[in-house]
Amino acid sequence: MDTASFVAAHRPDWDRLDALARRRSLTAQEADELALLYRRAATHLSLLRSSYADPALIGRLSQSVARARAAVTRAHTTVWADLARFATHTFPAAAYRARWWWLAVGVAFTAVTVAMAWWIAANPDVQAAIATPEEIQQLTGHDFADYYSSNPAGSFAARVWTNNAWVAALSLVGGALLCLPAVYVLWQNAANVALVAGLMASAGKLDVFLGLITPHGLLELTAVFLAAAAGIRLGWQVIDPGPRPRAVALAEEGRAAITLALGLVVVLLVSGVVEAFVTPSPLSTWARIAIGVLVWAAFLAYVLVLGRRASAAGEIGDLTGSGLQTDVLPYAG
Repeated sequence: MDTASFVAAHRPDWDRLDALARRRSLTAQEADELALLYRRAATHLSLLRSSYADPALIGRLSQSVARARAAVTRAHTTVWADLARFATHTFPAAAYRARWWWLAVGVAFTAVTVAMAWWIAANPDVQAAIATPEEIQQLTGHDFADYYSSNPAGSFAARVWTNNAWVAALSLVGGALLCLPAVYVLWQNAANVALVAGLMASAGKLDVFLGLITPHGLLELTAVFLAAAAGIRLGWQVIDPGPRPRAVALAEEGRAAITLALGLVVVLLVSGVVEAFVTPSPLSTWARIAIGVLVWAAFLAYVLVLGRRASAAGEIGDLTGSGLQTDVLPYAG
């Protein structure tokens, strides 16, 4: 193939395709023209690839075809369809692909928290260094339980949601900074949970602690683990990108991390609602814990079932993964 002549003959069509693909709205005639030029450019791209043409030229046309594909697809989809696909494919796939990372974060967090809580509960000297006996009595006898019912449920849910979203964001962004900040955020949260758990256990009220923390804590902490794992995984790409070029690995995992961040907004909202309306409710302790376990189990099933199915279908959790991603040049492993 005479590549120069081929490009000269078809460049006007490619330029027109780019112009139409960048427009926010099209007439019916322009939409038909876009579809025609898209199919034509896709054929041209296939021919160039089969003839081993200049990689830069293939890359340029790949971007044009991908952009046009997005524009053509956009014309036939709705916002609700995009949201439905995000909820049923993109987010669960991203969470499923990171499952071993957030499982490892969860196991480490739990081990550290339990060890610190036992150390605090078993050592009166440590308790004395934390607070005075009067302060500990106030915390274990009143403050901890009163915290969940001291404000109207609606405003409390909003405040909890905001706080948890902030912790998750710090964990995610901190992980992207070579992992260490996320580890610090997790350590701080583990220490806070262990401190209260240890003091409550020392006062013989571990059952009260578990009865109040479990209903919302299972889902809330899982969301934090997932956010931290996403950030740590992203930061790890700087250290070890694997077979992908470092820039490609960071771009792909960065978009998957954004997917997780968006999905976790809803997960943390559910957790906040449970904390505001179920945790302080007059239901029995076992009923409240059962609700929390059911909500948590539903989230895990959602990730494992839908996430595994979407991942098997080729979904990687990339925000541009639904047929909107740009084609990239092959790279050596």
